[in-house]
Amino acid sequence: MLYKIQKFTDSTYFTNAMKVTIAAVIPVIVFTYLGKFGMGFAMAIGAFFTYPSDIPSSLKHKIKGIVFTAFLVASINLIINIVHPYPWIFYPFLTLLIFLLSMISVYGQRGTMVSFSGLVTVSLAFSNISTGWAMIEHAGLILAGGLFYLIVSLVFHYIRPHRYIELQIAECIKLSSKYLKLRGDLWNTNTDKKLIIEKQLHLQVELNTIHQNIREFIISNSTVNGSSNQNRKMLLVFISLVEILELSLSTSFDHEKLHKKFDDQPELLLTYQKLAYNLAASLKKLSKSVKKRKVYVSKYNLLKDLNALQHAITIYEKDLGKIAASEGVLMLTTMLQYAEKQVEKIKIIERAFSLTSNKLDFKGIDKDLEKFLTPQYYPLSTLTQNLSFSSTIFRHSLRLTITLMFGFILGIFLPFQNVYWILLTIIVILRPSYGLTKERSFQRLIGTILGGLIAFGILYIVKENFVISILAIICILLGFSFTQINYRVSATFVTMYVVFVYGILTPNISDLVQYRILDTLVGAALAFLANHFLWPSWEFLNIPNHLEKAIKANQQYLKQIAIFYNEKGSLSTAYRLARKNAFIEVGNLMASFQRMSQEPKSKQKQLPQVYKLAVLNHSLLSSLASMGTYIQSHKTTTASKTFNIVIDTVSKSLEYAISILKENNLDSSENIPQEELAMHFIELKKIQENEMKKGIPNDDEEEDFQLKMQEAQLVIEQLVWLNNLSENIVKTIKILKTS
Repeated sequence: MLYKIQKFTDSTYFTNAMKVTIAAVIPVIVFTYLGKFGMGFAMAIGAFFTYPSDIPSSLKHKIKGIVFTAFLVASINLIINIVHPYPWIFYPFLTLLIFLLSMISVYGQRGTMVSFSGLVTVSLAFSNISTGWAMIEHAGLILAGGLFYLIVSLVFHYIRPHRYIELQIAECIKLSSKYLKLRGDLWNTNTDKKLIIEKQLHLQVELNTIHQNIREFIISNSTVNGSSNQNRKMLLVFISLVEILELSLSTSFDHEKLHKKFDDQPELLLTYQKLAYNLAASLKKLSKSVKKRKVYVSKYNLLKDLNALQHAITIYEKDLGKIAASEGVLMLTTMLQYAEKQVEKIKIIERAFSLTSNKLDFKGIDKDLEKFLTPQYYPLSTLTQNLSFSSTIFRHSLRLTITLMFGFILGIFLPFQNVYWILLTIIVILRPSYGLTKERSFQRLIGTILGGLIAFGILYIVKENFVISILAIICILLGFSFTQINYRVSATFVTMYVVFVYGILTPNISDLVQYRILDTLVGAALAFLANHFLWPSWEFLNIPNHLEKAIKANQQYLKQIAIFYNEKGSLSTAYRLARKNAFIEVGNLMASFQRMSQEPKSKQKQLPQVYKLAVLNHSLLSSLASMGTYIQSHKTTTASKTFNIVIDTVSKSLEYAISILKENNLDSSENIPQEELAMHFIELKKIQENEMKKGIPNDDEEEDFQLKMQEAQLVIEQLVWLNNLSENIVKTIKILKTS
């Protein structure tokens, strides 16, 4: 229990909540002491408005983002107060303002957060409409609150400058550990492989997100502020984690074949499974030590596990004889070599957290980093290009604008106490995704009712304003802490905070709770209906786009692997970029499927085919990673003519799949030589079999012989698998388009 509390209070979410709570509470306390509570509360509002834009990035971008948001929200508040008395200007202006603020989301994560801050400002501006000097003073205090939040944020940054990235790395290590554990579970005889694959796909989505967070933070810090030893250490760890994921993806063994092959020697596979589990357990323990900031001490002897597997292979070969055991030894040796690579990567991470930075070798790790980062500039063309119904953000902006204006007019003409709370509820709940909007609607409603009842009960018992103030501070801290973790809990604490504040300021607290629940219910209902009827962004409309990107990314990854296999040499930046994009796009495809599965049954069009295509693309990525990691870590022979024919065939199949998606062209424009391809596979397998039958000429050539046989076996298996996967992708897309 204590560990969970410590883990929570040390999290990024709690730290961010601490920043905004401190920035909001200090002005209220100071100005209340001076008899100017209203001024302190206005500054607190400014801190709340500015806080969302404080996303992880370089210090330079952080300061620019917060300052821009602080001035934006103050300006919005001032302008709304100025035009509010003139309806013929006010309503068109408000409509245009909401739409433009919504469209800022086209500029990525920071744009989305700035957009949210601006929209919240619009909704809460109606809680305090002023005139004359009062409105200028109020806007100035909001600006001051935003700038004060910047000061608090900078203080936290300089106190623990590396804590955010340490926690992100620790979480990434933990997720990688879970992925390795699932790979180990595949070795159980009666395991549910379909369920494990589904879990892997979900984990892939989470890993993609956290990889992107880490990549943005580390690389932006390196390019803007220069590369410190700490930053380079984290980069080294991150690269190792990406390679661990690639290696784990690449171990796409035929488990059924292996179980049949070693049915009489089950201890061989159990020895490997124990090693696989210990790899995962080592990462899990490492994650905990990073979070606790303790020196890592290895608990698992991975080298001993490797030796145990090597010994088991030797005994197996000795018992069956070299010729009879040759195929089995090749399979087991491939497994051993993958495990050795995983141990090597884990040892790099262990050393990074066990040694001081200056003892680590950072040579060449920060080469071409800027190519892995999305450029941070905001051209007007990005906005104008999205001004069409083909843009999801454009449709969402229209939907949000209409819903907010309808909610505003409804709140004015009907006897609602606080129209701004209806607007705020719509802004918080209405998301581009139907599933998320539906989920948030119920969570916010439940949280509001629960929070209101709990807070009302506490106020019935507690009458001391000081105690209520302390409870309000605790509630807002926990409310912000749980925003990304559990929205229902967050809504509960935020509601309690609002009730406590009004409990101090007004006597009719029971009326407040009733009106807040009613406002929330109306706002949630409007958001839910809007997402269902106003240009809904059903996920089946986005699936073809995600499919195309995933197939193209895999195709590009295949191309880079073929170039590397033909040309040898060192790994190029183009290869690493292609690998990164393939991981991201396959994860995005799975995330799209997840969103689709949350939508109404009538909108889950061809859901089984979509899931099958997500699995096929993941399998294709796994096969590519398997081939890619092998040729990176082994001295390989010259690429054969058959290899290039198969690669070209697979690439053409993927291109054909894309043309079906884009043009609905079900007639193949390319005559893919399947019979000729089958002959090449047969020829290669015969060569391999003949080599095995010949035996090993002498002991001096044994190692070279084993490497060639291993390469032949792996490459042939992966080529056959790649070809089958590409054909299945084409067939499934045809079914998707015709059904």
